[in-house]
Amino acid sequence: MSLSYEFSVGSVRAREKNLLSSSDIEQLVSFNEINDLVRYLNDKGYGEGKTVDEILKSRSDSVWDYLKSVAPDFSIFYPFIIVNDAHNFKVILKGIMSGRKREELLLSPSTIDTGVLIKAIEHKRFDILPEWMKKSAEEAYEIITHKTDARECDAVIDKATMEEMLRLSKNLESEFAVKYFNTIVFYSNIKIALRCSKTKADADFLKKSLCEVDEFRMSSVISATLKGEDALVDELSKYSEYECGKAVECYKTSPSLFEKYVDDLLMKSAVESCKRASEGCEPLVGYFLGVEAEKKVIHIIESGIKTDTDKEIIRERLREIYG
Repeated sequence: MSLSYEFSVGSVRAREKNLLSSSDIEQLVSFNEINDLVRYLNDKGYGEGKTVDEILKSRSDSVWDYLKSVAPDFSIFYPFIIVNDAHNFKVILKGIMSGRKREELLLSPSTIDTGVLIKAIEHKRFDILPEWMKKSAEEAYEIITHKTDARECDAVIDKATMEEMLRLSKNLESEFAVKYFNTIVFYSNIKIALRCSKTKADADFLKKSLCEVDEFRMSSVISATLKGEDALVDELSKYSEYECGKAVECYKTSPSLFEKYVDDLLMKSAVESCKRASEGCEPLVGYFLGVEAEKKVIHIIESGIKTDTDKEIIRERLREIYG
């Protein structure tokens, strides 16, 4: 029997009650030992494992199993998981080239079987890959084999991935999804430009790396990037698109504060759109994003405990949550 979104929305609304609350987060921040953090997560039934990483992997696996069982069409998650395809392609390509295969670095879920990726690379059969990856995979292969330029290789794959994200998001018939992925790609471009402004990358590399997206001023950003970080930051601070000017003000304070601002911007958009939705894919997507946000928060807390960071500083670094 095929599933309906009416059933899925009801199911995911009940599931949302198990997301971490603000009081849960405050309790996690209060711990001074990793063992206490692990014990709390285990006792809460968050996941299973003897380490934070094991618990988070257990949690992620169970959430994906749930979403696969309840989503009428699992392809609604493809825009989110094709980054795993891109990651896996790069890991397999570099592993084959170096003679050191690193299967433990491969990510799931993915839309492309890793066996297909291995066959495509080992036999130069890029035609067996999905349409969006064919050209970029072949180009990346040529770059890594002839120029041994891992950075340019990654840039080519990453740009193709961003373009596919945008295409897939439009197919979801969701205003939220389009806005969300436009924001993702916009800020991916900004982060690329900021890195390139420090490394003195040339215009050709920027054109290979940056992805066209609504309201992104490609030529102006490239021009400013070539002049250096100060010129780029000054240029970006004038932009109101996607709250760019506010995000750049955070960057002036610290890159980590910039990352937090962008993460919170995306989460606020998910809370506003997905929690209010009563039909369609948004409630399922919102729940998934909520789980991902929790994982990031837990990692931040774990890192703070390991480095004996002041509790107030840990709180300042925490992201918005969905629960």
